[in-house]
Amino acid sequence: MTQWGFTVDLERCVGCQSCVIACKVENGTPPGIHWMKVLEREEGEFPYAKRTFTPVRCNHCENPPCARACPTGAIKKREDGVVVVDQDLCIGTMSCMTACPYYVPYRWDGDGGYFGAELTPYEAEKYARFKPGTAQKCHFCYHRLDQGRPPACVEACPADALNYGDRDDPDSRINVLLREKKHFRPKEELGTGPRLFYLTGKGGGTISGGGSR
Repeated sequence: MTQWGFTVDLERCVGCQSCVIACKVENGTPPGIHWMKVLEREEGEFPYAKRTFTPVRCNHCENPPCARACPTGAIKKREDGVVVVDQDLCIGTMSCMTACPYYVPYRWDGDGGYFGAELTPYEAEKYARFKPGTAQKCHFCYHRLDQGRPPACVEACPADALNYGDRDDPDSRINVLLREKKHFRPKEELGTGPRLFYLTGKGGGTISGGGSR
């Protein structure tokens, strides 16, 4: 059975924010809510200073603490491993926000759009999918996956820094990358089993105690 996973190549990301914009356009998230983010950091000093970029998103954990913490069962893991929020079951306790060690879930209270309280037609259509006062987060663009299409962030990346694939298929794109490059999973030591892998260089194998699954 398909089990989706995601890779981020930290050597290839150029910080262009294309993934962030693509996610916004595809999912129509409200102001201040970014299911995909790119963190930036400056390192070193002139003349050897450089800027590094780290894309972050929901890790769609094998053992998601957000789902365990939800009192209504609104957060569920699909058979393909994608973790989603059922807006109809969510009552806005935000227990998921407290439980998530990656600070992923957002709460939206229906506070208007980017241009004030009166929504544009685009905003009105997109925001109708979100219930004010409930949690929301990246859902791996499962509507695209179900159509055989890549997540919007992956499709938009011009540097091929983002990839996805079936972890149960040894020949999938991400499994090939994981064999070819060193990698780690964020805060794997917590036992969450994140399905997001950061690639750090050639050589294959895990680093910093990270696992291969």
